[in-house]
Amino acid sequence: MKRKLVFATNNAHKLEEISSILGEKVELLSLKDINCHADIPETADTLEGNAIQKAEYIYENYGLDCFADDTGLEVEALDGAPGVLSARYAGNGHNSEANMQKLLQNMQGIHNRKAQFRTAICLILDGKMHVFEGIVKGELTKEKRGTSGFGYDPIFIPEGHSKTFAEMSHETKNKISHRARAVEKLCRFLKA
Repeated sequence: MKRKLVFATNNAHKLEEISSILGEKVELLSLKDINCHADIPETADTLEGNAIQKAEYIYENYGLDCFADDTGLEVEALDGAPGVLSARYAGNGHNSEANMQKLLQNMQGIHNRKAQFRTAICLILDGKMHVFEGIVKGELTKEKRGTSGFGYDPIFIPEGHSKTFAEMSHETKNKISHRARAVEKLCRFLKA
């Protein structure tokens, strides 16, 4: 029997990405699927803290097995910024274009372009909490390249590649991304 799991998001890109990674093993439900229309707080100062906060909210209010994630782009030359503030880097509007422009502006004249995407996932299964992490290292471009993906994908080139995430096919990105690496750990745990 398929395990039902709530993924605490309404982000269609994330749902699609994780659904394709989890495959047939799990029936993935979104917040909309469980009629959760609350603006779940993300007030922690770490990615792990936000993932835990979101998962606990679903478990406490709906009693369903669930997981939540938080992802940040951490830039070495900016002491890990934007990090936990990645989605709101240019303000509270979750505007990817504005976030990218602000980051590119802040990186002007900086030669060290090393960065990493990091995803933290908190799973609550049968009342027990488990945290998984996925990291992909790479570097920032000086201008946007590519049209697929979302967030900072057009300005991030993963290590060992010459294309940005936004220039890659979804299949390629899903094999190597930070989220894929965290979800892989989640899958291994669910199978065990």
